[in-house]
Amino acid sequence: MIGWLDAGPVVLILALGVWTVLARDTFAAAVGFIAYGLLLTLAWVRLSGVDVALTEAAIGGGLTGALLIGAATRLRTTEAAARAETPGPFTKVLAALVAALVAAALALCVLALPDPAPTLAPEVAANIAVTEVGNPITAVLLAFRAMDTLLEAIVLLFALIGVWSLAPDRAWGGRPGPRQYADPNGILAYVARVLPPIGIIVGMYIFWVGADHPGGKFQGATIIAAMWLLTIMAGLTDAPPIGRTWLRVGLVAGPLVFIAIGIVGAISAGAFLAYPDGFAKPLIIAIELALMPSLALILALMLAGAPQRMESE
Repeated sequence: MIGWLDAGPVVLILALGVWTVLARDTFAAAVGFIAYGLLLTLAWVRLSGVDVALTEAAIGGGLTGALLIGAATRLRTTEAAARAETPGPFTKVLAALVAALVAAALALCVLALPDPAPTLAPEVAANIAVTEVGNPITAVLLAFRAMDTLLEAIVLLFALIGVWSLAPDRAWGGRPGPRQYADPNGILAYVARVLPPIGIIVGMYIFWVGADHPGGKFQGATIIAAMWLLTIMAGLTDAPPIGRTWLRVGLVAGPLVFIAIGIVGAISAGAFLAYPDGFAKPLIIAIELALMPSLALILALMLAGAPQRMESE
């Protein structure tokens, strides 16, 4: 019975994925992508991957979906011209052939893996208790794969700089996005006054329990960034100028603290991002505590877009 119940969501996920890829309307494809991400969230919950489900809902379907909707909105003026450019038969055949070759190459790589496949899981399981972190996902990401996590934070920072680089010269250093106005007595303003205090508490809770339970900095930062963006959309506050010193310090503080702790590990524990005996959990919490505000700023400002107006506008 359970197998048949699982088959329905699997078919729906595959069908929605195919539809999203084939959709010609960019806005419809973006909405399909968000729905696809929400279905994947349910699938991960069904597989008991709660941490992955939270990340998919916050980053995959949530943040990425919002970015795609923003991109689709900006492409509305050029979409009609793009639809008129129908690729020829040769281009279609070539695209299908390349896609088939890539799929075949991936299948061969998977099938060529030894049985059993090489894994570091036994070594991780034998040493994970040293970190004193109850959540194995957090322990792996900040102990055994700490370099990957550091690079992810740095990549997000560079992505934000890339978004800012799209600003016109006259607006550089100014405020991202247009000034938002809304009815001060409308439903949006009401929600923007009531929901953020609750959302901030939820985000902080998800962050804090991430050391021992499902959650963590990325999920908590995404929720807090969403609450900030909600107040901006309701016109209760404005996006800060990107030239503000406090903002730039906040953006780089998390990665810098991460790197500094890595250097301390190189000196005291013999390897970059290694932790001295007995200090693993406090240092992991310190890294997450420093990263979360930086990630919240980065995610919110990425969605706000490139600077479009001067500080006084």
